[in-house]
Amino acid sequence: MSEQEWRGRWEAARWFLSADGETGKRHGNETLRITPDGQVFIKLPAPLADLANAPHGRYTVSARASFAHCGREWADRVEADRAVAYRIHVDPARGRWYVDVSWQRPPVQTISLEAALAAGVIGIDTNADHLAAWHLDVHGNPVGRPRRFSYDLSGTASHRDAQLRHALTRLLNWTRHLGVAAIAVEDLDFTDVKTREKHGRRRLRQVVHGIPTARLEARLVSMAAEHAIASVAVDAAYTSRWGAQHRQQPTSTPAHKTSRHEAASLVIGRRAQGHGARRRTAPPRHHQSDGAGHRTLQARHHGLGCEEPRPARTGGRTRSAAPPGA
Repeated sequence: MSEQEWRGRWEAARWFLSADGETGKRHGNETLRITPDGQVFIKLPAPLADLANAPHGRYTVSARASFAHCGREWADRVEADRAVAYRIHVDPARGRWYVDVSWQRPPVQTISLEAALAAGVIGIDTNADHLAAWHLDVHGNPVGRPRRFSYDLSGTASHRDAQLRHALTRLLNWTRHLGVAAIAVEDLDFTDVKTREKHGRRRLRQVVHGIPTARLEARLVSMAAEHAIASVAVDAAYTSRWGAQHRQQPTSTPAHKTSRHEAASLVIGRRAQGHGARRRTAPPRHHQSDGAGHRTLQARHHGLGCEEPRPARTGGRTRSAAPPGA
């Protein structure tokens, strides 16, 4: 670019005006005030009071502001005089002025784990370029086929943030469509010394850099709370290894082969429900049970079915006479 273009971009990066809001003030902000119909008022300082074109030392912008994203929620806050923050800045490439609005959300309400998992759970495996998700019922069994929500984390920070937000939006919409009220994500922690010894320091940096753990956690909690969906964090130890060992081959079909990440999402969802990763356990020793014994983990004590003890039979088993003393 030319020197004039560079200087224009350099100056545009410093042409901005921001003001934090305050609850109780008119439309939630005393310095930068935007009415629900989009009219912008700026409170001028004393040296610039002669430039005011509205009462009380304010300057009215001729253009109207509109917010396509979360516009209804913003209008509700402005009408209720709740705090909103604004930032006015210029884009030199397009030659346009923009206004950004933001506000602080209330703390996320926590619910019991039993209530969150009452309708099943969505297990999510986080990767560098996609989210692998699988729907599990209340018994820990997979329902349907897994889903994959891809994103591209290359480019600018705004592009990466938009890609991550779009992937999470599709994930939450799919969760709401299924009627599930909880999602299970792995709590990734790369500060453990064992993790460094496992991957190596150089490999560890590549893994941490490729997975957007901090942004994903912050985005997921805030966006899931808006959809009334609970987030359950589980231990991420050996989810990929055990998923590939115990879940990848049994869930694969001739038309669709289950990937290692999809199998890991199944293990993550089962771990949130308190189930193990294995499908079956080793049978008990013969001196502790009759033969091989029962070995299925999913069986419940109140639903044994054909495995329940047989009722005691009275009387003779054959047509012959009973032996003496029987």
